[in-house]
Amino acid sequence: MSGIENMRNREGAEMGLITVGILMGLGGTLAMDLWAVLLHRAFGQPKPNWANVGRWSGHTMRGKLFHDDIAVAEPVPSELKLGWAVHYGVGIAYGVIFVLLAGKQWVADPTFLPVWIFALITIAAGWFLLQPGMGLGWALSRTPRPWKGRIMGLVAHTVFGLGMFLTALAL
Repeated sequence: MSGIENMRNREGAEMGLITVGILMGLGGTLAMDLWAVLLHRAFGQPKPNWANVGRWSGHTMRGKLFHDDIAVAEPVPSELKLGWAVHYGVGIAYGVIFVLLAGKQWVADPTFLPVWIFALITIAAGWFLLQPGMGLGWALSRTPRPWKGRIMGLVAHTVFGLGMFLTALAL
């Protein structure tokens, strides 16, 4: 009996899927973070600034969604911790949403294409909510090199999908 089948028998099918989704989201987010570290060490690529994400999230909870420049917005308490929590929370949510959409059949026999397509689709939240909300424009349009950022984002989301897929295989 596979680990997934055993989990289903012990916890019920839905709890098993949610657990798998949580682990896949964690695995995908960790893969994305390791990719960022590799790019930083090998090519000097700046690491993601999760404090700005935390600041944006803090202001969003106070009702202000869009900023001209999140870097000059009033700091929020523990914004770096909040940014990391949002980063991993979103990754976990994506993992759970994916397995609930893909279902038991995919979990029992994972393939890369569906999780990769899903991971690429998730970049829309960054392009059309987070980045404009932080003052970077739609899909980074207000940055000096928007196409570089867009391509790097698509690669990072591919790595996220690969991490989710490898986690599903490991389970």
